[in-house]
Amino acid sequence: MTTAPASLEVSGLAFAYPDGHQALFGVDFTVARGERVALLGPNGAGKTTLVLHLNGILTGGAGTVTVAGLPVGKRHMAEIRRRVGIVFQDPDDQLFMPTVREDVAFGPAAAGVRGTELEARVRAALEKVGMEDFADRPPHHLSFGQRRRVAVATVLAMEPEILVLDEPSSNLDPASRRELADILRALDVTVLMVTHDLPYALELCPRSLILSDGVIAADGPTGALLSDEALMRAHRLELPFGFDPQSVTMGA
Repeated sequence: MTTAPASLEVSGLAFAYPDGHQALFGVDFTVARGERVALLGPNGAGKTTLVLHLNGILTGGAGTVTVAGLPVGKRHMAEIRRRVGIVFQDPDDQLFMPTVREDVAFGPAAAGVRGTELEARVRAALEKVGMEDFADRPPHHLSFGQRRRVAVATVLAMEPEILVLDEPSSNLDPASRRELADILRALDVTVLMVTHDLPYALELCPRSLILSDGVIAADGPTGALLSDEALMRAHRLELPFGFDPQSVTMGA
């Protein structure tokens, strides 16, 4: 029996910007198909630089990134970008069409999907995020939380292997935060979640990576990492006042 390749393999990834600033110093980790993993770390740790390597927005450093067995590089770039869906922190960076339906259809249509298949993709993506009743609305008439869910749908319509979420809970009210958590838990995709919201990471991601000074400083069960006070202090990570990571029941 052959096992499917890991969703994501990062090996020896190092990268310096043209101004000489070295952001990554040799990052190694693997994410299995279907895992939900949080990427934690202080500002300036290299999280954004790492994420931009996952679908080839940044290239040219040392090391390798492999998505579902395909090396990230020019040869496979179109397929890599289909397989790695990035949901940016500001949904307005991803929503620019007159209606929700057209926004969700944009990616698959650009990739050549047409007709009934395109309609089915759009409908399925909107149903997954609970926004099927808003298909004909202009995105700018939606609440911030609704726009974030539509932004997730625009990526799901591409049927990605990996969903990368940049600060998914930021600027959400408690109800929207809960709704998004329920949506993410139900998805059948690999999730890599970049977040400063440590309780959200604990609730959604059984495993976490701590990126600090351009290297993976820790990799393990989220609850264990968040309970390690010395580790947290060393990497400038702080839990909300009074929050006890041991008191949370992990979502499977």
